[in-house]
Amino acid sequence: MLPAFLHTIVAKDCVELSTHLVTASYLSDEIKKMASDAESNGIVMMNEIGLDPGLDHMSAMKLINDLKDKNADILSFMSFAGGLVAPEYDNNPWNYKFTWNPRNVVLAGQGISKFIRNGKYKYIPYHQVFKRVDTFDILDQGLFEAYPNRDSLKYRQVYDLEGIQTIYRGTLRRVGFSEAWNMFVQLGLTDDSYVIENSAKMTYRQFLESFLFYRMTDTIELKLAYYLGINVDSSNMLKLRWLGLFDDKKIGLKKATPAQILQKILEDKLSLEPGDKDMIVMHHIFDYVLNGKSHRTKSSLVVKGDDIEYTAMAKTVGYPLGVFVKLFMDGDIKIKGVHLPVIKEVYEPVLKELRSFDVNFIEETDDLNEVN
Repeated sequence: MLPAFLHTIVAKDCVELSTHLVTASYLSDEIKKMASDAESNGIVMMNEIGLDPGLDHMSAMKLINDLKDKNADILSFMSFAGGLVAPEYDNNPWNYKFTWNPRNVVLAGQGISKFIRNGKYKYIPYHQVFKRVDTFDILDQGLFEAYPNRDSLKYRQVYDLEGIQTIYRGTLRRVGFSEAWNMFVQLGLTDDSYVIENSAKMTYRQFLESFLFYRMTDTIELKLAYYLGINVDSSNMLKLRWLGLFDDKKIGLKKATPAQILQKILEDKLSLEPGDKDMIVMHHIFDYVLNGKSHRTKSSLVVKGDDIEYTAMAKTVGYPLGVFVKLFMDGDIKIKGVHLPVIKEVYEPVLKELRSFDVNFIEETDDLNEVN
């Protein structure tokens, strides 16, 4: 349960003590440099074997290698994942509840989003990220939208897809979420780089007003609607009212950044409640040419939690890691060195065993020649 910045210290000790290391966290450059020492000491250091990263790697590589074995020419790979509230417990206008670290959600999407679409490089600045969404109908779960992740380009090398025409990774939300979240971005409420003066005694309403034009005769509601170019009776204004942003409730946080204040406001309203269940959705789309014909294969995963403790997020982060450790300790996986779960010796047995935990991808293939 150590934070990621301490993993390097643990990894160094693992190398010195010839002790295996398995983590769901991203592979750092520091741990990557330990590859030869780990291998010579006979240990494995497996990284990124949770949900995202983890299940995304394994499920994608299975399909990629299956297609390559058939001599298919892969033209496009798009991959999306999201942690959401299960639809039967979706009871707020945001159609969303926190299912993982709220701070990461508040700071998500910051920085430039980089990807390739139809052979053209795309660079989307942060203030535009939540305006660039795609919509998808996934299995029997209804419509979702996705906004682009920060860096899709690096996955060309991870997945051995150099030269591919489209590679794009994104985060899934229910339709309408991104447009509403973009209000926070345009206002500056997700900024974590400076502290709000006297934040502890400030009210939510005063906090919001501090980002708006000064007009003595206008209400905060009117100033906000004007600033954002929305109607005071719009659904997005309803979302802000529901959060209590116009209330005279004290913030109560000392020396807080805008992002920290926003996080507190959101946590008060968007946390899972007793009796709630969450849901994980992952969706891959591959376009490829096989035997002279164009095809599209979709691979989708939906997992629902049992309650607010045994969540879908906990399952899909914990099961892959636990299954890998079991298979490794049983001798069914025999590897050494620093790895990601993108090799067949890992993803094939892990994905197979995960089916017994109801973590199972559903694949659908369409002939695009017939569609067109």
